[in-house]
Amino acid sequence: MNQLLAMRVFARVVEAGSFTKAADSLNLPKTSVSKLVAELEEHLGVRLLQRTTRRLTVTADGMAYYERASTLMAELDDLDGSFASAQGRPRGRVRVDVGGSVACMLIIPALADFHGRYPDIQIDLGVSDRPVDLISENVDCVIRGGPLTEMTLAARPLGLSSWTTCAAPGYLARFGTPNHPRELEKHHRIVSYHSARTGRVMPARFERNGEKVEVKERGVVSVNESNAHLAAGLAGLGIIHTFNYTVQPHLERGDLVPILQDWQPPRYPFHVLYPPNRHLSNRVRVFIDWLAELFGSMG
Repeated sequence: MNQLLAMRVFARVVEAGSFTKAADSLNLPKTSVSKLVAELEEHLGVRLLQRTTRRLTVTADGMAYYERASTLMAELDDLDGSFASAQGRPRGRVRVDVGGSVACMLIIPALADFHGRYPDIQIDLGVSDRPVDLISENVDCVIRGGPLTEMTLAARPLGLSSWTTCAAPGYLARFGTPNHPRELEKHHRIVSYHSARTGRVMPARFERNGEKVEVKERGVVSVNESNAHLAAGLAGLGIIHTFNYTVQPHLERGDLVPILQDWQPPRYPFHVLYPPNRHLSNRVRVFIDWLAELFGSMG
């Protein structure tokens, strides 16, 4: 038995809450995961997990072993990382989850710069607008926009994004240009954005000279993914209210036209989140530092 591998596999099963999820995150067959855990239990002479057809629970011995094993593996990672850092080359895999527009408009175009600095770090980029569970899905960090709601996670501010309301020239030629946000509810077509998790429409907020307006009508088209939201606006389906970094290239080319420019809500915060009880390896640390630098230039 490879005891270190068995320890890592057991820890992943505890964190993921199932053999199947652990196997998927480790890219191992489920049978191999089960066998390694069984061999570890036989080696230790104790039951670490209680298995039923419906549920997997960690025994008291299993939790005690997990806590000690996690500390030991973190120390081993620190040891490996200290030698890699001494040679100026952090290495390994970083698993990060991010929304579609942030991935396509900010991170992916700049990844060549990151790999130029850290050629031995592999980035596994999960791209979707649905929330993920960092622990069970074995993700090192996620990028989130908006006020912080996940207080169980550690957070580092990345930057603030301005908002832009815009539409395709063809749409404005057909329906006219609104002068007040309230006109969006009565005389215009809106491309709404709704939460991939709850299905609720995210309201478009506007502010000018202390006056605040919130438009939360479900539009003629509603999408739950940021790149699709942009595509609907480019197709002339309606007005979109979105982040400036997403539409800036299209504004410069004239594919989209800004409207309601004097109605600016507060800028939108972005954070990178990571498990507070998980060892933050050097490769994850340098990636987060790079993200902060990248987002610092965001408008």
